[in-house]
Amino acid sequence: MSTCAIASLEAAEPLAGTAATARTWLLIEQTGPWGAKALTDSHLDPHLGRALEAAAEGTGVRVALIRRPGRHADLHGTTRRRMFLAHTSPGRSWIRTTTVTDPGATLGLDFASLGDGDHHGLWEPYTGEPMVLVCTNGKRDRCCALLGRPLAAQLSTDGCATWEVTHIGGHRFSPTLFVLPYGYAYGRASAQLVKDVVESARSGRIALDQCRGRSTWDRPAQAADLAVRELIREWRADALDVVGTDPVWPELAGAPRRAPGDGPLTDAVRSWTVDVAHTDGRAWRAVIDQRADGAPTPASCGAPLGPPTRMAVTSITALRD
Repeated sequence: MSTCAIASLEAAEPLAGTAATARTWLLIEQTGPWGAKALTDSHLDPHLGRALEAAAEGTGVRVALIRRPGRHADLHGTTRRRMFLAHTSPGRSWIRTTTVTDPGATLGLDFASLGDGDHHGLWEPYTGEPMVLVCTNGKRDRCCALLGRPLAAQLSTDGCATWEVTHIGGHRFSPTLFVLPYGYAYGRASAQLVKDVVESARSGRIALDQCRGRSTWDRPAQAADLAVRELIREWRADALDVVGTDPVWPELAGAPRRAPGDGPLTDAVRSWTVDVAHTDGRAWRAVIDQRADGAPTPASCGAPLGPPTRMAVTSITALRD
């Protein structure tokens, strides 16, 4: 199937509620080629990659490799590399950065605290422009290279603080990216859209066009946040917070309430109520259904067609006006 045909099918699939989930991102500069599983298939020591995966598991921290846009010379002997830590929770977003000679030092990080948003003064505060991270890992999905790399190169040429990044999910929405410090992800992105997103981020706001959701939350909460924003026309990034998600499913009627950022959702759950609170005291409850009733789409570029899985907002009710 051609790229154009895939793009036509994907255009019908909603973007809301499809962002990768991570309260905190650990981004490690790594030049040279990336394999499909870049942490263990690149010029990063694979033993370190496996150790980082194990250290981050269940903490809310997601580890990814980054590199500057352009030709990727095989700089296996690079002695210094940039690293970033970014937390994305509303009202507590931050970015810290450092330059290291040994990326193995990351194994000494307190991943649990970082996932909770506590950096304890680690590294230096990042004070630059909003960071744009474009997925370009062609070994993971060829569309990320075909569509992502040209976008990253153009954004870099235009002066955006742009990095290429490894797997962030949603390849079928290429070019896909996320923007720090707030952690909102976007798909089917154009250079002009990204510039608008960056301009919004400079003033503490977000753009909803082509938005997939804030990585802070799981998929139902991402969809609820975007739906409430659209309803009340609220663009300030930190004006809304998700304060709880409850499963709505017969055999899980007595399941405990989930807090934002809790572990993976059980496959049995197909409906949730999500409570969204505004900093001014207002609150809403959104009912979110997981559905697979749209046109078949490929899970990634060139993959066979299959049923889509989307987050459908079935209702929004005001709890406090």
